[in-house]
Amino acid sequence: MAGRLDDGGDDLHESHEINVTPFIDVMLVLLIIFMVAAPLATVDVPVNLPASTAEPKPRQEEPLYLTVQEDLTLSLGNEAVARDALGEALVARTEGDKQRVIYLRADSSVDYGALMEVMNLLRAAGYLKVALMGLETLAPPQ
Repeated sequence: MAGRLDDGGDDLHESHEINVTPFIDVMLVLLIIFMVAAPLATVDVPVNLPASTAEPKPRQEEPLYLTVQEDLTLSLGNEAVARDALGEALVARTEGDKQRVIYLRADSSVDYGALMEVMNLLRAAGYLKVALMGLETLAPPQ
């Protein structure tokens, strides 16, 4: 039962169908690029966080980060904010929701007194729910 694939003619038949294979390949490459790049685009303020062995808690959908940098400047999200304008900036970002959790990140070189000053500014603005951020590490053997 042999079949013949070539009809002997030199005519090539034109195909009027769309080849979607290259399109799918391009879309898969773009998906991989976005999956790799998305976690890198969350916060752009560089800070050297200290390590912690505490169990991490689940985060809100859209966390609000207050960063104390090495030179003691403050950043709310990715925008720099002056100490005297911190309360107004928090009200604007949280739409007046004083129950919103503020994630406080501080460089490991920031001393305890400077960190407490920032926490006092948060308390004076009416924001009492503050979560301290740190890097996750394995607990040391005991």
